[in-house]
Amino acid sequence: MDAPDTPNAPDAIASIDLARWRAGGDAAAEVEREVDAGLRRAGFLLVYGHGIPAELPAAVRAAARRFFALPDEVKEAYAVTVGGRGWIGPGKEANGYAEGTETPPDLKETYAVGADTATGDRAVDDVWFLPNVWPAEVTELRELLTAYTTAVRALSDELLALCAAALHLPDNPFASVTTRPTWTCNINHYPPMTTVGTPEPGQFRIGPHTDFGTVTVLDREPGAGGLQVYTEEQGWADAPWDPAALTVNIGDLLAYWSGQRWPSGRHRVLPPQPEAPEEDLVSLIYFYELDHDAVVTPLAAPIGRVTGQPPVISADFLRTRLDAITVG
Repeated sequence: MDAPDTPNAPDAIASIDLARWRAGGDAAAEVEREVDAGLRRAGFLLVYGHGIPAELPAAVRAAARRFFALPDEVKEAYAVTVGGRGWIGPGKEANGYAEGTETPPDLKETYAVGADTATGDRAVDDVWFLPNVWPAEVTELRELLTAYTTAVRALSDELLALCAAALHLPDNPFASVTTRPTWTCNINHYPPMTTVGTPEPGQFRIGPHTDFGTVTVLDREPGAGGLQVYTEEQGWADAPWDPAALTVNIGDLLAYWSGQRWPSGRHRVLPPQPEAPEEDLVSLIYFYELDHDAVVTPLAAPIGRVTGQPPVISADFLRTRLDAITVG
């Protein structure tokens, strides 16, 4: 059973500055200690010094709002299911199912793009490297989102290198398994209550879940119906937000690699709230993974906390989880 709710989670989520880590020396060592401790507590970090200019996600968000404002019959031309490239309309996804919890569909719509660096193997490419689809009605979205995902991929590689350094590994094991990584970037639109109506019991903008891959990089807007993080010590609590920082959490694959030293960051997005019926939010969520055929071997004790876990293939590990959250 979940612990009682608390108003916020600033103590559980570590704030780190990548500029200090890049500086090396004692400053870098302190950041590494903060990363390990923060991920052990919550699987979440608030990351400063990330180097992504604020105007880039702002421009992506503005273009995405123009797309989401189109009539549904126009957006239907880009309709796909979870894991596809294009528009995932309302009622198509229920993230709570990833935990085995039957919930009503999430109160959101999504525009999704992903890795399109095809391997030439159709059985692989048709699942993990589909061509991206770009709306003709909002032509600027392609250039803006491509620039954003390029920047966030570089940041994600740096975050994985930081994770390896935080555990004092002799080298970065992720460098050799991110040569052609799979990733997805979702632009999530959370419409206001005046549009979606009163939520059903147990319905969220995104139901309680953990992400599936390595690191997730989130650029979000704060709100009454916003992000909450779960920890054993505090239960559900509002996630801290700072416009200068990005929110980063680790997914099931990285938690598995760590030998469960670091838990997957469990989180949810609250439904629209009665006190803010016009609240309309857009989040940019970049889910990073590894090469589709990467073999992930959990770290043994004393670093890892769980023994006897077998190696897994990245694509197989992810596919079962994506199938679980698809509605219909």
